[in-house]
Amino acid sequence: MKKCPYCKIDVGGNPEKCPLCQSRLTGEGEAPYFPDRTELQFQSFIYKLQMFIAWAVIIASLGLDFLRNIRIPGFPGLHWSLLLAMWIIAVEFLIVRLFKPGNSTARTVTWVVFIILVLLLITSHFFGFLWLVRDWIVPVTISGALIANFVLTLVDKEGNSMSYLLSGLLFGTVPYLVMHLIHKEMPLTWSICLIISITLFAGAIIFKGRQVREELKKRFHL
Repeated sequence: MKKCPYCKIDVGGNPEKCPLCQSRLTGEGEAPYFPDRTELQFQSFIYKLQMFIAWAVIIASLGLDFLRNIRIPGFPGLHWSLLLAMWIIAVEFLIVRLFKPGNSTARTVTWVVFIILVLLLITSHFFGFLWLVRDWIVPVTISGALIANFVLTLVDKEGNSMSYLLSGLLFGTVPYLVMHLIHKEMPLTWSICLIISITLFAGAIIFKGRQVREELKKRFHL
């Protein structure tokens, strides 16, 4: 056991300095009282490093865009650095808030799909391929997310996936109804997405009817 020559106390474990006066201890150390935090420290360093790189890229792109007026060929009036910053900040949000212990897979799938689709819609608006994202990428991605959450709901034993399945069904039906009122004629992809949404809602009632009822009661205070 180590000793402090000034405080005249014994200190267990294997510390280097006295916890009272911070003087160097003498004697032989024992086994550490607390587990090694090397792995956690390494993970923290990696996270801080990637955050530093992300902000360095944002600052550098803003400088090149606004200070040096460097533009993307074909888009002279587009401040591309703002779009890049939007994407990087969104990715950082996903890393910090979603990919951490305790989050359900259904929650991660729902939020990742929602954020990525919003970013794609904004980006495509400025680059001129909004029609592609709106009519193809969005409905196909929503359909895939709905199917994934339906499968997760079937295998989920704790019932944490049902709320994300039901909320995801709204993304498959509400956009179709809104776009139908505006455009009248809908792309085939959105019609398929609507069919998948209704089919999976019926499947949720058939396989998990009690959970569906309890979830609706909880959300709408019925």
